[in-house]
Amino acid sequence: MAHLRSRRRLALAVPVVLSLTASLGFLPSAASAAPAAESAAQTADAPTLAYVVNTRLDHRTIASVQRAIAEAGGTVVVTYDRIGVIVVHSANPDFGRQMRAVPGVQSAGATRTAPLSPSGTTDEGAAQYLSQAEAVKAEQASAGDSEPLEADQWDLRAIGADRAAKINPGSRNVTVGVIDTGVDDTHPDIAPNFSPSQSANCVSGKADTTFGSWRPVDADHYHGTHVAGEIAAARNGIGVAGVAPGVKVAGITVAQPDAGQLFYPESVVCAFVFAADHGVEITNNSYYVDPWLYNCLDDPDQRAIVDAVNRAQLYARGKGTLNVAAAGNSNHDLDSDAIVDDSSPDDGTTVSRTIDPHKCFDIPTQLPGVVTVSAVGVKGAKSYYSSYGDGVIDVAAPGGDKYQIPDTPSKNGRILSTMPNNQYAFLQGTSMATPHVAAVAALLKSTHPQATPAQLQALLKAEADNPGCPAEPYDGNGDGVVDATCVGGERVNGFYGFGVVNALRAVK
Repeated sequence: MAHLRSRRRLALAVPVVLSLTASLGFLPSAASAAPAAESAAQTADAPTLAYVVNTRLDHRTIASVQRAIAEAGGTVVVTYDRIGVIVVHSANPDFGRQMRAVPGVQSAGATRTAPLSPSGTTDEGAAQYLSQAEAVKAEQASAGDSEPLEADQWDLRAIGADRAAKINPGSRNVTVGVIDTGVDDTHPDIAPNFSPSQSANCVSGKADTTFGSWRPVDADHYHGTHVAGEIAAARNGIGVAGVAPGVKVAGITVAQPDAGQLFYPESVVCAFVFAADHGVEITNNSYYVDPWLYNCLDDPDQRAIVDAVNRAQLYARGKGTLNVAAAGNSNHDLDSDAIVDDSSPDDGTTVSRTIDPHKCFDIPTQLPGVVTVSAVGVKGAKSYYSSYGDGVIDVAAPGGDKYQIPDTPSKNGRILSTMPNNQYAFLQGTSMATPHVAAVAALLKSTHPQATPAQLQALLKAEADNPGCPAEPYDGNGDGVVDATCVGGERVNGFYGFGVVNALRAVK
């Protein structure tokens, strides 16, 4: 299996499979020059790329821009007129520059460097699956009031989720949308809480609500199913339990169906808008938007990506949706002066570049209003891979850490959850931490049904437990080298933000 990059891709997937039959203030206004006069004819051998064209919101401007798109050799895939984002395909190599000169266009650019084919997560490593023998043994040994595999779910106990479930497992009126690689809703631990009416496939940039369209295309697209189980695996005497086993979960697929599993901007824009328009209260975003790990505002294509995704997530927030996202698995200090990005673009020829994380953004996690999540292991310490940053991280949650070993039957420090085809596996990553936070937010929404996204975010912070910066230099992998420096105090700091979320407090 190809290595899954960063968040979704950093969910150190160690599947252990058990088979149990406001807009960003730094974005400038639109260019006012007239369209370029060059011919927009598409050359026969030019690759077709996807673009986002971001406009003023009035209907007259949008109609005018749509005409300009056609004149420049573009084909509109979908227009999100409520946020002024138009998804376009074009083989005109000058399309982006021409559109940026159109009156009413505020930003425009290619969303990828690779051409469209006929047909990006944050887990860290490969999945470790539970064998059939291990599953049967665990089921036989489980206590009557717990799920068969719950003894290996140290993460539930770490945030009081096992006790919270006895008080309030969450409301059926609350749905968490998993924007990811797809969700296997036929899994017996997911099926009881799955919401088909709030699920879709957004890969093309336009929502497909055909029944089953949200399902992963194959077993390698397991990431979203693992995330969904962490959130809402039912307490039904089968397999594992989710942090909020009484809420509903939806699947919104954004991963390309090929081996790369990239999450392109137009797909994510579609997902946020769809979630907002279908009553999803919380979205889980365990990924970064491809193809750039960091999108820099001095690049017109990357600026357009930031603009489009930000418009979509702000639209969702404005409709009452709280968006929760993974901080990343690069062990980067997101509040530093410089970061080396040597993985972008991930759909073409990568280049090494030094970026300023205050001007180049990992999205959606660094967008305004999004809850940014770091990961901890069983000892409550920052996971060795988790990115961090003072003033960037909002809260932390269990994401697993192979160097922090729990006293559980498996002795596995990763996170156990559901996988496609009725299986279970251990993964680690900020991809795994984020659904813990999304699920606690769902419990808070269940307890405070009128709470706004801003209020839910404040409650997450207020009820978190902060261990404070470590007293000793941080050496996450134990090799004797200081791996990161924690900045801040006991209440708020760069490793944990306001602290590790607490499910038990959320329901009291």
